[in-house]
Amino acid sequence: MKTTDNGKLKHVYLVGGAVRDHLLGVPSHDNDYVVVGTSVADMLRLGFQSVGKDFPVFLHPQSKQEYALARTERKTGNGYTGFSVDASQHVTLEEDLARRDLTINAMAMDANNQIIDPFNGRQDLHDKILRHTTDAFKEDPVRVLRLTRFLARYGPKWTIHSNTKQLIHDMKVSGELTHLVPERIWKETEKALTENYPHLYFEALSDLGVLKILFPEIADMQSVPQPPEHHPEGDVFVHTMLVLKRAAKLHFDLPTRFAALTHDFGKPISFRKYGNLLGHEAKGVPIVEKFCERLRIPNSLRDIARLTSENHLLCHTLFDLTPKTVQKLIIQRFNAIKQPERFVQFLQACQCDAQGRGPERVNKPYPQRQLGEYLLSGLTKLDTKLVVKDAIENGKLGPDLGEAIRLAQINCIKQLRRDYQ
Repeated sequence: MKTTDNGKLKHVYLVGGAVRDHLLGVPSHDNDYVVVGTSVADMLRLGFQSVGKDFPVFLHPQSKQEYALARTERKTGNGYTGFSVDASQHVTLEEDLARRDLTINAMAMDANNQIIDPFNGRQDLHDKILRHTTDAFKEDPVRVLRLTRFLARYGPKWTIHSNTKQLIHDMKVSGELTHLVPERIWKETEKALTENYPHLYFEALSDLGVLKILFPEIADMQSVPQPPEHHPEGDVFVHTMLVLKRAAKLHFDLPTRFAALTHDFGKPISFRKYGNLLGHEAKGVPIVEKFCERLRIPNSLRDIARLTSENHLLCHTLFDLTPKTVQKLIIQRFNAIKQPERFVQFLQACQCDAQGRGPERVNKPYPQRQLGEYLLSGLTKLDTKLVVKDAIENGKLGPDLGEAIRLAQINCIKQLRRDYQ
């Protein structure tokens, strides 16, 4: 594995995730390099392009890969921006590696493919242990999210070292976690949701005692009971984690997974106010909206989450709904003719909701999804231009044309239901 193609730089090392992935035998998407004993002026003289805002980072003149000068960081304030940086020529490789979050990310590889591993990251990689590199871990609260995101990536065979758990407890007590900014929380969470075990991200944050600080809407689900005849798996949090786990197992996309995560946000408030879960679908909508606003989550994800919260019980009863209600669901609420993918994501999230209820139900068929896709396909083929043409010929204008389309869609649903059975 070649670490650099620039012979004019004597002390260049491949670092971080690329070395970790190399040792794991998995592809690495980004190769990051550290340059030791070199100045900014030297890098510019060799044709590197400066791109670093907060510390010296450069793009290679040919490969365009990132090269950073070795640096140390000293805590000067709260949050992840409160640091002063020393990137002088005197900073050693080990000093640079010491500032990295986890031991498995604090390894380097030289031009001869030799591993430099001052913090025993290779052994932790073998033992499947996530361990902080130094106490500097606690200076950046984002690292707590990165740590749990690695659990979401690597799975339940991995563990967090007890000393690291204690360090996170200290961070919690000091209030450092309250300085996390919304953009950073969402960035790490978005990545975690796309991993193979996204439920472990939230379960680990709960085990570490910080879920309530970072995601109070999710923490509120804990200890909220559900009717055992419908939910033998346990409380709302347990159910939600199983739903998210199912969405990942079926390789559904980010919008579906996000809808799976948020679909029962209304249950805690329903239980607190009324002692039951009736009407939780609609009650979850404003909570979803505030959650997305607080973390500055994209509107497209907010919309699918809001729609799924409000309508998932309708999906479960799709075979029993009247054609009029089905038309309202597919056309009026989801605008599925113009946005079919969003309706399919909704159906997928509802499937995960039904199957995320313990081992007895995880593989139970969910025919509502197939019916919903069939109805959408049929409605898409309806020639609404012809419907409008016929309506005009019969003397209808303005709002009556829209009503003619609605009635045609309802009749189409009736016929599709007959054909489906």
